[in-house]
Amino acid sequence: MTDIFIEGGRTLIGSEFAETSLSVSGADIAQIDAPRDRARLAIDACNLLVLPGIVDLHGDAFERQMMPRAGVDFPIDVALADTDRQVISNGITTVFHATTWSWEPGLRSGDNARRLLEAIERQRPHFAADTRFHLRHETYNLDAEAEICQWLAEGRVDLFAFNDHMDGTIGDMATPRKRNRMVERTGLSSEDFDKLVAHVVSRTAGVPASITRLAAAARAAEVRMLSHDDATPAMRRAFRDMGVTLAEFPINEETAREAAAAGDAIVYGAPNVVRGGSHTGWTRASDMIAKGLCSVLASDYYYPAPLLAAFRLAADGMLPLNEAWKLISSAPAQATGLTDRGTLAAGHRADILLVDDSAPLRPRLVAVIAAGKLVHFTDATRLQTAVALPRETVVAA
Repeated sequence: MTDIFIEGGRTLIGSEFAETSLSVSGADIAQIDAPRDRARLAIDACNLLVLPGIVDLHGDAFERQMMPRAGVDFPIDVALADTDRQVISNGITTVFHATTWSWEPGLRSGDNARRLLEAIERQRPHFAADTRFHLRHETYNLDAEAEICQWLAEGRVDLFAFNDHMDGTIGDMATPRKRNRMVERTGLSSEDFDKLVAHVVSRTAGVPASITRLAAAARAAEVRMLSHDDATPAMRRAFRDMGVTLAEFPINEETAREAAAAGDAIVYGAPNVVRGGSHTGWTRASDMIAKGLCSVLASDYYYPAPLLAAFRLAADGMLPLNEAWKLISSAPAQATGLTDRGTLAAGHRADILLVDDSAPLRPRLVAVIAAGKLVHFTDATRLQTAVALPRETVVAA
């Protein structure tokens, strides 16, 4: 692996920017404020920001690579390879693929979850981004419990989330456009879809005990857990009591305040910040950030969003960039237990972004280094060759 020297950028060290250089050796950052050594690839970072790579703990935009249109499937290996290119080109160097295992067939079925897990495990050595498996379990999917417990025990799940979209599903069935979209996604007939929903709802009484058992299995496996769309403080407390310490998209301020008071990580979607509000009409992430009720931003359904959101928060005067960047780097790294990344420090994994911020709302990625490898580069004029060694004198015979 080629050592890399990054020269003269405005580098985020801890919570402050400093004009400095850094060196990369192998997969790690070797030194901050480093001198230029011989035989090293160098990048001129003058007038650029040097930032830690983005850690995205919840992104499911890969689903669009698998099924770009309802009923149109592409091979999972092709979809994941293209997704890897997308995340890297948006500065995401650690990505948790949020894979939903629902009670419905089709895109979010058990068969698809199995294929995704196996494909991620098989292709992981070939990805530029550190690619991990975030399993989103629909709590009404009681038949999946035993297999999920096995996956947890085998160490195959990196994050585990409890989802409950049943009320939303029933509500959407009354809206023809939303109902048709759900039916198309499953591949069922309209009549068969109704029968399936009725069967799933009939097993409601078994859901709480299943959640309790799965949470115990995740704790035993030391897998961090999230609860999705917590609706009340009581719901957040109940999940916390089971060891679920990440509150993902709490739907109102009082629930977010309950999470914050207990020190839970609070996750909102970066697209919400970029667009100026939730596409569902729920909580505005920027309002939660202003009130100190959001600690992590995730790409959710749009990979460019984390990078754009940090700069949007800074441009709007909501947070200085150094604080905004924590929401997409050090905070998600800490929330997921990844202590070797999220900040630029000697000995940390060399996940590094070089960003041109001359257009405040449109940051441009110039380079991405992931685990010490230069995996994305857009400006060859900044690339310097290795320092030449003196030639040996050759004496003619």
